[in-house]
Amino acid sequence: MTDDKFPEEMDDDLDALTFDDEMMEIPDATLESIENRLDRMISVADVGAVYGEPIRKGNTTIIPTAEVGSMMGFGLGAGTGPAADPNSPAGAVQAGGSGGGGGGWNFARPVAVIIATPDEIRIQPIIDVTKVALAALTTFGFMIAMVSRMSRRR
Repeated sequence: MTDDKFPEEMDDDLDALTFDDEMMEIPDATLESIENRLDRMISVADVGAVYGEPIRKGNTTIIPTAEVGSMMGFGLGAGTGPAADPNSPAGAVQAGGSGGGGGGWNFARPVAVIIATPDEIRIQPIIDVTKVALAALTTFGFMIAMVSRMSRRR
C-alpha cells in the first residue's frame, strides 16, 4: 500500500501507538517458571526414563522398558488498549498489560521386559489390554458408521 492510499485516520492511530521497552519485558518469575518446566520436560527424554534399573536373580537379569512421551506449549503476550481516562487526547493509548500461560503432558507406560540369561536374550512384550480394547471399539464404531452411511446413499 502506498502512502497516498493510506487513510489519514489510520495514520493518526498508528502515530498514537508507542511501545517502550518496559512493555515488552518478561518478568523473571515467568522466565524461571518456563525454564523449570522445560527442564522437567527434557528430563523425560533421559534413557533412564525408558530403561529401568536391571533386576538380577541368579543368572537372570530383567530390564523393564517403557514408552515415554511428552508435549508442551506456552505463550506470552503483551497488549495495549484505548486509554481509560475520558480526558485523554483522542487516540491516546495506554499499556494493557501482559500475560502468559502454558501447559504440558507427560506419559509413561511399560511396553516390554528384556530377559537376559546365560543362554539367551529375549524381549517379552507387555500387552496393554485397555489399549487393544479401545482400538477394537474405535474400529468397530468406525465400521458401523461407514456401513450406515453407505446404506443411506442407496
